[in-house]
Amino acid sequence: MDLGDPDLYLDPGRFARWRGHAAADAVLWSEAGTSPGGFWSVFSLAACRAILAPKAPFTSEYGMMIGFDRDHPDKAGGGMLVVADGPQHGRLRSVIMPFLSRAMAESLDDVVRQEVRRLVADAVSAGGVDVAASLGPVIPASVVCRILGVPADDRDMLIELTNHAFGGADDTFDRMSPEAAHSEMILYLADLVADRRRSPGDDLISALAADSRFDLREVLLNCDNVLVGGNETTRHAIAGCFHALATSPGTLAGLRADPGLVGPVVEEVIRWTSPAMHVLRVATADVDLPGQRVSTGEAVVAWLPAANRDPRHFVAPDEFRPGRTANHLGFGYGPHHCLGAALARLELRALLLALAEFAGAVAVLGEPVPLRSNLVHGYRHLQVRLEPVGRPANHREALS
Repeated sequence: MDLGDPDLYLDPGRFARWRGHAAADAVLWSEAGTSPGGFWSVFSLAACRAILAPKAPFTSEYGMMIGFDRDHPDKAGGGMLVVADGPQHGRLRSVIMPFLSRAMAESLDDVVRQEVRRLVADAVSAGGVDVAASLGPVIPASVVCRILGVPADDRDMLIELTNHAFGGADDTFDRMSPEAAHSEMILYLADLVADRRRSPGDDLISALAADSRFDLREVLLNCDNVLVGGNETTRHAIAGCFHALATSPGTLAGLRADPGLVGPVVEEVIRWTSPAMHVLRVATADVDLPGQRVSTGEAVVAWLPAANRDPRHFVAPDEFRPGRTANHLGFGYGPHHCLGAALARLELRALLLALAEFAGAVAVLGEPVPLRSNLVHGYRHLQVRLEPVGRPANHREALS
């Protein structure tokens, strides 16, 4: 079986497969297909951590997703944060991290909460919404564009491009290839970089453009990385938050009674949704995995949703249980742990508190339609009904 086949992840049976592979500590080989050289897969929480650990004998520089390997490397390798190791990773991280940090998230807290309250109030007043098409993409795009310094008028255009960049296997996004979408984003970002070099601001594009250690290619690659990474996974966690709440009717009432409980709910949303589906590494030495030796140069894929449903670590892993201990891999692990984790938590916290304020209940209408992808675990469509709580019925009055 080629575990890179995106059609496998349209099947609700994926959860049982992931759970079974994680419980068995399976190490499976996929022959050449979606990846030209084939790849190994690991699924358990322990095995995924072992692959991604700081001193593990693996590299990200050949690429971080299925399709790349030692003989077919990512051209961005060594130049973009997610596919850089060693000193270059440290240099890039030192510039990018302050813009994605917990301190930055705290500075944005008020503006994000107000924007999310407005969006949720409108959705509740309307009675419901397709969250995969509306709230899901809009909230993270607003945050990441603010950090990069992208004009608000350009956000919808960039949402469309990121859809194609990471949703290219789904026929919803077949107007252009992922490569073409990335190319358009690079051209757009090149204009912004040129503008910031003439008139610097306090945004991430200005900081990267002003750093003499990075050439134009590296600046553009990392702006693209932050733009796509900040939009594409969090939007599906946001959509999945509605799905999760529909399975756990008491959660919003609990948050209304005690908003201080929001932290553990955020962590469980991240575990349960697991929007980053896989991470690929290439072995830099022969290494023993459970029951299998992996040779130098072979690619290994860590399936993060499987790790986050490992039944040896999570009781009833398919259930949404906000009281769990937060030991998930929703943001990865090791040196490439997601730099935007604090911002994703900020957005989900704002969403949950706004839903607790305005929505009495969430119900999914019809069957959720998953995204056809082996990289992003998300939704093509998720139509929900939102029952209002309290007064006023038109929740815009509560915003004044």
